[in-house]
Amino acid sequence: MMANHPVIGWESEGPVPEGHQFNTYLQARHGRLHLHDLDLASLFTQESPAGQVLPSPLEVVYLPLIRRQITTMNQMFADVIEEVGYDGRFYYTYASKANAAEEVIRTTLGAGAHHEMSSTVDVDIVQIMIRRGLLPPDRLIVCNGFKTAGSQYAANILQLRQLHQNLIPVIEDMGELSPLLTSGHPFAVGLRMKSYGHHASETEMRTANSRFGLSLDDIWKAADYIATAPNLKLVMYHNMVGSQITDPEAFVNWLKPGIEVYARLRQRHSSLHIFNFGGGMPAAMTLDFHFDYHDFGRRLLRALQETCRRYNVPTPDVMGEYGRYTTSEHGAHLFSVITAKENGSKLPWYIIDGSIMSSFPDSWALGEHFIVLPLNHLDKPFQQVQLGGITCDSDDVYPPKPSQSPLYLPVETDGLMLGFFSVGAYQEMLGGVRGSKHCVLPEAYELVVDRVDDAYQFQILHGQTPDDVLRNLGY
Repeated sequence: MMANHPVIGWESEGPVPEGHQFNTYLQARHGRLHLHDLDLASLFTQESPAGQVLPSPLEVVYLPLIRRQITTMNQMFADVIEEVGYDGRFYYTYASKANAAEEVIRTTLGAGAHHEMSSTVDVDIVQIMIRRGLLPPDRLIVCNGFKTAGSQYAANILQLRQLHQNLIPVIEDMGELSPLLTSGHPFAVGLRMKSYGHHASETEMRTANSRFGLSLDDIWKAADYIATAPNLKLVMYHNMVGSQITDPEAFVNWLKPGIEVYARLRQRHSSLHIFNFGGGMPAAMTLDFHFDYHDFGRRLLRALQETCRRYNVPTPDVMGEYGRYTTSEHGAHLFSVITAKENGSKLPWYIIDGSIMSSFPDSWALGEHFIVLPLNHLDKPFQQVQLGGITCDSDDVYPPKPSQSPLYLPVETDGLMLGFFSVGAYQEMLGGVRGSKHCVLPEAYELVVDRVDDAYQFQILHGQTPDDVLRNLGY
């Protein structure tokens, strides 16, 4: 029977059975939690596979899960393209705003992903990757975000064009065309439709309350303007409709009005060949997550085939911009339980040695759910509890206040360690990297884990000292 709430962990007072598989990468073995075959509790002991006893709290970055996500999605689209006889290719593009850490970007590029960015510093990151040879000339770079004339972002894009030919600035506003037109460089460009949200028709898209994208009238004006420009060529139509959409049929239905616009644009502009559905692909952030990616891909390609057939235009290449889907599952944050308090509450309070609200800001800001599991004592009895961070803030709690999801953790708290999982997208970016945190808590150590030829490789990134925090604050 399906739960009527997000399943964030073990939901029983009984011990976890030996060998229990929580999801595709977390398993109980001998009373301890393993990420694939990595014993997470062992990282804090003399038997640590990282070569030293690591401190708590600890961020874990598990890069093989990023590669798995990219490989799985590429294979899914390859299968669907063959199944429906689709005449077009698929571009997997990583949306770097989800996590711009160096180890993440190098991993997505190493796995063959194309790259999407949204700000001026993103251009600097791309230039570094080009110089390192990690971003080859055949890889597409999609430039989203506001790039107004005179902005540093617009200037950086023009500079980047001299290093990399496969650059596609996506136009959000008519004024963004003028720097490209006067640059002296040929540019392939994209147009972003004002389509965010559920719109059943083009008429509804006209009234969409969205700061992103061009109105339908401006889409046509921009396309005609590009067609007359000597150095510009329209190649992409961008039609993002939402984020973390968990119904494949609804997802594609939301895209259909934009697909109609694409087909009509293609009738007039033969250079147009990429339909970019943007982001929205959901990721497994809880244990009850289910989304039929194959069903989504089949529905999308058939909708494109049917619409393009009606308008007598070729089916386009398809691009998705994957941020949360790419990076959510690769990130974990591990803590020690430092005390348990009955405190006259309905449920006991377990207090961890870090902050929930600053480590995972979406939990208190948006009521978002993440997976929480003990690293040890899995073979002992559980009880329902409330989890609190160490900060002096009433919102530093989990599950988030509006949640109906129960949280069960072991009754035995001596040496108890916990892990938050599927926190690799957005949380560190929103919480700030190397910044000063709420209640001036230093940033945790980070363990970057990779696997090459079945052997683990570990990189330890030191956390902040109190002096680091004081310097950040001007002391």
